[in-house]
Amino acid sequence: MFKFIGLEIDTMIDKKMNVLVCNAPGLFSYEEKLIPQLKKGQVLVQVKRVGICGTDLHAYKGTQPYFNYPRILGHEIAGIIKDHNGSVLCKNEDQVSILPYFNCGNCIACNSGRENCCVHLQVFGVHIDGGMCEYIAVPEQSIVKTDNLNLDALAMIEPFSIGAHGMRKAQIKKDEFVLIIGAGAIGLGAMEYASINGAKVIAMEMDNTRLDFARKNLNIKYTINPLEEEVIEKLKSITQSEMPTIVVDATGNQKAINSGLQYLAHGGKYILIGLQKGELIFSHPEFHKRETTLMSSRNATRLDFEWVIEHMKSGQIKPENYISHRYPFKDLKNAFESFYHPGANSIKIMIEFD
Repeated sequence: MFKFIGLEIDTMIDKKMNVLVCNAPGLFSYEEKLIPQLKKGQVLVQVKRVGICGTDLHAYKGTQPYFNYPRILGHEIAGIIKDHNGSVLCKNEDQVSILPYFNCGNCIACNSGRENCCVHLQVFGVHIDGGMCEYIAVPEQSIVKTDNLNLDALAMIEPFSIGAHGMRKAQIKKDEFVLIIGAGAIGLGAMEYASINGAKVIAMEMDNTRLDFARKNLNIKYTINPLEEEVIEKLKSITQSEMPTIVVDATGNQKAINSGLQYLAHGGKYILIGLQKGELIFSHPEFHKRETTLMSSRNATRLDFEWVIEHMKSGQIKPENYISHRYPFKDLKNAFESFYHPGANSIKIMIEFD
């Protein structure tokens, strides 16, 4: 019989675990909940790492779309299989990541291979409770298992995959200028994959620490701080007045998203990875005269996860460079308010479980 933290699985009924619940914007509480009992097709994962994402910060601030409270946040997850419920995809003690986009498999999007934007999509930690707890039960088909990656790397697959997906959609041509606005973890991942695809990447960010990271760790040649430089003039200088042919927003900031079109070359693509709660508002004549292609990039697919894993294994992507801060799960509630504020010098914050 399967053993679970020293006890037989039958005795785990009514056993409790610690969870961190976001009850309302700005309000967290630690609570005890029952360890989930598995349903058919699920596996039980002991959570070991959770990365903090912009999605979590927006939820905490009350600016996250598709969101209801109370909610257990967390979707950048690494853990250990503790019960596989007869699954042939994994075994006990496997170290795994989670593909946190639970799709129906039978809508128009799923049937066209675009399960990342399923009509009935449930994103772990957004639409349903997520991974800021000691154990989770997830569909076995969401398990991502790979050898030779540690827990930190496993938790970083998902955020890199978001950027990878956006850049795959962009269909970048070699040596074209790609402006990526926002140098958080998602934006930096997009820069990595734009570079891998042959782009000349321009990073725009108000935090000089993040721009320094892009220059030193990603070899990004062109950087702009809009608080310190005149953006359009700098872009003209970099691109010989032609402007970037692809502009990517990775900020999730309404003002930034609505301003991004002005930086785009005629005939270019404007790609929104960042997500905000308000309206898209920009000049129709400016949009029209460029014959702009506007597209959103939502979540990622298993193909994107596999692409990221390949580049992690080859050393082209170095997830360990991104982790700027670590906190134990027990300190997360009190630390959350300080995350990513100006001067925090944060790239990726990783939460560790005992």
